Amino acid sequence: MEKNNEATILQLQLQMEALQKKVQRLENNRQDQLSMAIVSGDMDKILAAMIISLAAAAMDTQVKLFFSFWALAALRDPKKNPKGKDFISKMFGMMLPKSRNNLKLSNMNMAGMGPVMIKSLMKKKNVMSLDEMFRQAAELGIEITVCEMSMDLMGFKKEEIIDYPHLRYAGATTFVADAGESAMQLFI
Repeated sequence: MEKNNEATILQLQLQMEALQKKVQRLENNRQDQLSMAIVSGDMDKILAAMIISLAAAAMDTQVKLFFSFWALAALRDPKKNPKGKDFISKMFGMMLPKSRNNLKLSNMNMAGMGPVMIKSLMKKKNVMSLDEMFRQAAELGIEITVCEMSMDLMGFKKEEIIDYPHLRYAGATTFVADAGESAMQLFI
């Protein structure tokens, strides 16, 4: 009976050591980094993503944003008009907002009055505008990755995307790799 107890204890110790090694490997692969996938093109959700990103960057956390699908509208530059788009690409371009300043609210959009009211409140309460948040993000080194597949599906071209110093174009595997190294992952 005593030998069985000793064998069981030895087995448990070996399992505990193996688990400790696995936990150590996982902890060593995680960085003080926030990876956020942003797929919504709603103003309030883009605001939330930017506020969280700026807070994390201000705390010296590396921030990597992955803009995909409807969120790409927030990265469109209203002054840029690329040529050579096919019919469907032109339709997406006409139907979607052409900058972060033209985004709708997810709730209480009120035929466009909701965003006007939120922007007015933000100004009154000294909350940075989306333009100011993007400028601050650039200063803090926040990286923005534009999903190439979403751009292609929606007919957007690199020529119509905002100028941003830490911008890159990549696919979902890049986001997954970044998220795998991050201590925090969010999806908006």
